[in-house]
Amino acid sequence: MRALFYQPSCGIAGDMHIAALIELGVPEQHLRAQLNKLTLSAEFQLKLSPAVKMGISGTHAKVTTEDQHDHRHHSTIVKLITAAEFAPGIEQRALAIFQAIAEAEGKIHNVRPEKVHFHEVGAIDSIVDIVAAAICIEYLNPDIILCNAIEVGSGMVDCAHGRFPVPAPATQELLAQAPCTYGGTEGECTTPTGAAILGVSVNEFLPKGIFRPEKIGYGVGYKDFAIPNVLRVVLGEYQANTSTQSAHSSFSVEDLQLHHYKIEANIDDMNPEGYEPLMEALFSAGAGDVYLTPIIMKKGRPAHCITALSHKDKVESISDTLLNHSTTIGLRIVPFAKRVLSRELKQIKTRYGAVQVKEVIQPNGQRRWKAEYSDVAQIAEAQKLNFQQVNSEVMLDIAASYEDPAI
Repeated sequence: MRALFYQPSCGIAGDMHIAALIELGVPEQHLRAQLNKLTLSAEFQLKLSPAVKMGISGTHAKVTTEDQHDHRHHSTIVKLITAAEFAPGIEQRALAIFQAIAEAEGKIHNVRPEKVHFHEVGAIDSIVDIVAAAICIEYLNPDIILCNAIEVGSGMVDCAHGRFPVPAPATQELLAQAPCTYGGTEGECTTPTGAAILGVSVNEFLPKGIFRPEKIGYGVGYKDFAIPNVLRVVLGEYQANTSTQSAHSSFSVEDLQLHHYKIEANIDDMNPEGYEPLMEALFSAGAGDVYLTPIIMKKGRPAHCITALSHKDKVESISDTLLNHSTTIGLRIVPFAKRVLSRELKQIKTRYGAVQVKEVIQPNGQRRWKAEYSDVAQIAEAQKLNFQQVNSEVMLDIAASYEDPAI
């Protein structure tokens, strides 16, 4: 599977991250065009230039601005990102990174995440670093993101609330459960921005599988340490260790994070013709899935329970949509955890042409797969053939492409 492999032996900062991913092939013009969607685009400049640090060649990235306003509310930044009308993947990743920072700051200062006022990460340069991270990762579109242990540094760092030991409180909170090393440099080498990018994006720390590097990017930092201040990120192919996957299948419920929500309402007084446009509106508001369940309410009244599945950052928009587009006067918001099998999308040649196949690996290490319905349906329609016939023949061709035809 296609993998993005972070190797932060000298930590990670937002500007180093931009530079490294530009070196991996993200077009500079694509990044600039996407960043220009932000309403504050006239207030900053992104400069990219070649750089060398202790003999290692790479790229410098620097966001410059005259902005002195570094105390932005979390909700202000959310509105800034959603107003830009990015592609869904970019928007969701950027919002998730800021949400992680809000939760970390909220825990540290004992306030609700939505009430958090960002300090350093509320400045324009930090906003650009995080949005750029989302743009670049989504452009590269890896199947999995890997990361080695993260060096955080040593000594003291000045924060908005005073002088603290390295790592800064937010950095340490954002890297909870992540493997870290301490004391490799004199000073702070992993910033809260860098920590949030990794904390949200990485699928597997300390990978045990086989990685074949193809392209290497170096983001060069501005500080000087006893070791090269560079962030190395590598793009390549990753083959997970089956035995490691099996070991990882033993998980603790306590380790799951409740970032997902069910938003649902029981409705017994709405014209059934209204459900289809309601479901479409919920999908447009960001729901991952929407479904109806027939139910019997008190006094034997037939009704429907409509349920929308949502990531944490979409709860408000989806609940507003449900209240605005239905007859219900109340709803339930229920947090839940998800366990999802790792998956890989492949293009398999069949007698009808290439078909996209979703392959998953079960906890016992076995593989199973399924042809993408829309691909098969398009073939059947284009060639005026029976869907069941085409699907059966496509499945036979896909099975033959695997080493074990019985898969």
